[in-house]
Amino acid sequence: MSTDDNDHDDLEDTDDVRDRIEQEADRAVEQFDEGIVDLLAWVLDTETRARIYVHLRQQPESTSEEIAEGTGLYPSTVREALAALTEEEVVTRQKRESNGAGNNPYEYSAISPSDLVNTIVGDIQSELNTVFNLDDHIGGETTLEPDDEPVTITVEDADDDATNADAGEDTGTDPDESED
Repeated sequence: MSTDDNDHDDLEDTDDVRDRIEQEADRAVEQFDEGIVDLLAWVLDTETRARIYVHLRQQPESTSEEIAEGTGLYPSTVREALAALTEEEVVTRQKRESNGAGNNPYEYSAISPSDLVNTIVGDIQSELNTVFNLDDHIGGETTLEPDDEPVTITVEDADDDATNADAGEDTGTDPDESED
């Protein structure tokens, strides 16, 4: 057995390892993407709407035809979902500018993920409070005052946290606290 044979075997082993790593990485990304779509499907009610939202985050200012092409969904399904998402203010739409004659199609863009979270926080908070106040709703005893809500959800942008942290460092106090 020559050293050339050993070198050849080492290259094959390296290629096999590299191929396995690439396959595992691809599988991990695919599982992550599916997990995100599943979460968004819960937030946005359907997988169709979730796929449209993801497409618009990746390709803002897309027409319904471009969205249908990019997601593999039927154009009529995309148009129907876009109408609902626009009404719910999850996506925005505007006429596409063109120099030629003819119809200018609408182009759609999705709101940011933090804005999406803010739109659903109120609904989730209300439903959680209903669960916590179940005794009130079925006529049992309660320990809460009528206007008390046991669950409060607050969402802040990461940019807000950085700004607040910077302000707190300058004065040595919490920027949200006021002096009396």
